[in-house]
Amino acid sequence: MLVVAVVLLIAVLGFAVARPFGLPEAVAAVPAALLAVLFGLVSWGDAWGEVRELGPTVGFLAAVLLLSYLAELHGVFAYIGDLAAQHSQGRPKRLLGAVFAAAALVTAVLSLDATVVLLTPVVFAAALRIRARPEPHVYACTHLANSASLLLPVSNLTNLLAFAASGLGFAAFAGLMAAPWLAVVGVEYLVLRRFFAADLAVASPPPAADPIKAPRYALIVLVLTLAGFAVGQPLGVHPAFAAVAGSLALAVPIARKLRVPAVVRAANPAFCAFVFGLGVVVLAVRNHGLGRLVDALTPGDATFLGLLAVAALAALLANVLNNLPATLVLVPAVQHSPGLLLAVLIGVNVGPNLTYVGSLATLLWRQILHARDAAPSVTQFLRLGALTVPMALVAAVAALWAGLRIAGV
Repeated sequence: MLVVAVVLLIAVLGFAVARPFGLPEAVAAVPAALLAVLFGLVSWGDAWGEVRELGPTVGFLAAVLLLSYLAELHGVFAYIGDLAAQHSQGRPKRLLGAVFAAAALVTAVLSLDATVVLLTPVVFAAALRIRARPEPHVYACTHLANSASLLLPVSNLTNLLAFAASGLGFAAFAGLMAAPWLAVVGVEYLVLRRFFAADLAVASPPPAADPIKAPRYALIVLVLTLAGFAVGQPLGVHPAFAAVAGSLALAVPIARKLRVPAVVRAANPAFCAFVFGLGVVVLAVRNHGLGRLVDALTPGDATFLGLLAVAALAALLANVLNNLPATLVLVPAVQHSPGLLLAVLIGVNVGPNLTYVGSLATLLWRQILHARDAAPSVTQFLRLGALTVPMALVAAVAALWAGLRIAGV
C-alpha cells in the first residue's frame, strides 16, 4: 500500500514540476486522489474530512490571489517597481536594498505568489531601467518569496496549513515569527550582497522618467485588509473574510474594466483543486508508513537542538517532496508543540531556496525568467542556495528559540 501511495505522490509532484503542455497541476492531483480512495488507501470519509479541513485555508488562498490581482490592476506593483528604481539613483546596491524591502513586505502581506508572479517582472524591468544586471534583484525576489513568508499566517499556504493547528492567535504568531523573519532577511541580504558583488559594482545615471503617482486608494485598502486579518482572527472571523472584503473594495472603482474569466483565473481554481487532491494523496502516504517514520524522527521537545532538528528535517522533506506535502506530513507530528510547529515552517519556507523543486513558486519564478530570455543558471541557483539556506535556518531557529523563551511558550 505504501508503494502505491508513494507512486501516486511522485506522479502528482512530477506532473506539477514538469507541467506538460502547460496543463494545471490539478490534472494529475485530482485523479490521483480519486485513485487513492478507489484503491482503499484512504477511506471516503477520511478523504472528505481532509477536504473539509483544507477548505477554509484554500478559500483564503483564492481570496488573496484575487486581492493581489486587483492590486496589480490598481498599479500597486508598478508603483513599487518605480519607487525602487527612483530610490536606487542608478546604483544597483541601492536597488537591491529597495527590492529586499519591497519583496519582504509584499510576501508578508500578499503572500509569496504575489512576489513571484507580480513583483518579479516589475523588478526585472526596474533593473533594466537603470542598466543594472537583473540577476541579484530577481534572485532576491525568489529567495524572499520563500524565506520572507515566515512573518504572518497569511504569507504562505504552508503557514495557513500550520496556523489552524498551532492554537496561536494571529498576533501571537506574528510576534513569535518576527525575529526569525528579520534574521532570515538579514542573512539573505548579506549573502546576496557578497555573492553578486561584481554585478552590483556597476553604476549608471539615475532614471530620468517622472515618478509614478502612488495608488493611494489601493494602498489604504491593503493596509486596512491587513488590519482586518489581525483584528478579525481573535474575534473568530476567518482571514478569508477580510481578504474578500479587501478584494471587493478594490474591485468597485474598476468594475467596468473587470472581466469575469480574468477574475476567475486570478483566483486560480485549478491550483486550489490541486491542493485538495494533494492533501488526500499525502494523507494516503502518511497513513501507510511515512507518518510513523516522521513521528519517530521528530523530537518531542522545543529545545534549541530540537527546534533545529525539526527545521532541518522540514527543509529536507521540502526539497524531496516539495514544501506543501512536507507541511501536510509534518504538522500532525508536531501539533502538540507550537514551538516545533513554527520550526517546521522555518524549514519548509527557508529550505526551498536550496533547489528548484522545493517550492512551486520557485518553479514559476523560473518560468517567468525563461519567458524573458533570462533563464537562471542551475549551478548559480544551487550555489546560492547552499550558502543561504544553512545559515538562514540556524539564524531563524536561534531567533525562534529566544522568542519562545521570552514568551514562555
